[in-house]
Amino acid sequence: QVQLVESGGGLVQAGGSLRLSCAASGSIFSINSMAWYRQAPGKQRVFVAKMNSGGSTNYADSVKGRFTISGDNAENTVYLQMGTLKPEDTAVYYCNVIAKPGASYSYTNYWGQGTQVTVSS
Repeated sequence: QVQLVESGGGLVQAGGSLRLSCAASGSIFSINSMAWYRQAPGKQRVFVAKMNSGGSTNYADSVKGRFTISGDNAENTVYLQMGTLKPEDTAVYYCNVIAKPGASYSYTNYWGQGTQVTVSS
C-alpha cells in the first residue's frame, strides 16, 4: 500500500507564506498525479492544486497566482508553496495521490492525514 506523510502546516499572518510537503512511500509502481485539497471548518473538501505525472499543473481559481505546486519525482514528494496567504485560506490541507501499488493493480486514490494551516488577520 501507499502511505502519505504531510508536513509544513502552521500559523501564519495574512500576507505570509508557508510550504507544505507530502511524501509518498510504500509499494509504489507508478504515480498518475499528486494534488492538494483543503477543508475549512464546516465546509466540504475542495480542490486546490494538482500536478500530473507529465508535469502539467492546474489550480483552483481562488489560489491562482498565489500558490505553486511542484514535485520531486525521484522522492515521490509533492510540495505546495503558498504565498500572500489570506484568512480564507485557513483549512486542513490534504495531500492526494493517485497511484498504482503494483503493476497488476488499478490506479487508486490515497489521502494523507491532513495538516492544519491557520492564517490570522
